[in-house]
Amino acid sequence: MADLVETAASVGSFKTLLTVVEAAGLLDALKSPGSLALFAPTDEAFAKIPATTIASWMEDIPKLKKIVAYHVVPGDVRSDDLLQIDEAPTLEGSIIAIDNSDGVKVNDAKVLQQDILADNGVIHVIDTVLMPALVAGH
Repeated sequence: MADLVETAASVGSFKTLLTVVEAAGLLDALKSPGSLALFAPTDEAFAKIPATTIASWMEDIPKLKKIVAYHVVPGDVRSDDLLQIDEAPTLEGSIIAIDNSDGVKVNDAKVLQQDILADNGVIHVIDTVLMPALVAGH
């Protein structure tokens, strides 16, 4: 198998995500051994955000790093785990809410596909880019 970055690249619908992960300097974190759960917004999810907003993130690396790290949860968090928890801590430092009352949602993002396995974790595909509270107001 491949690591999270290689797995995301092979799926083909995470080009923008991989661009921002690289810009944020988090490629190594997503390639490292251990176990991580990546809530991966699709290219369509990023397309909902104005290009000027994404461009401003790319110029503010600390902010970009927070946004990207907010999509990563330490540990091997798979679909059966998502059904048993209502929140999870992120690498960014704050908490994401998990709602499984009608499908699975992470904050306001719908989980489109679960449990794409990689050597060092799992990818859950989401339809919306997650914004940590510290960044959302800026």
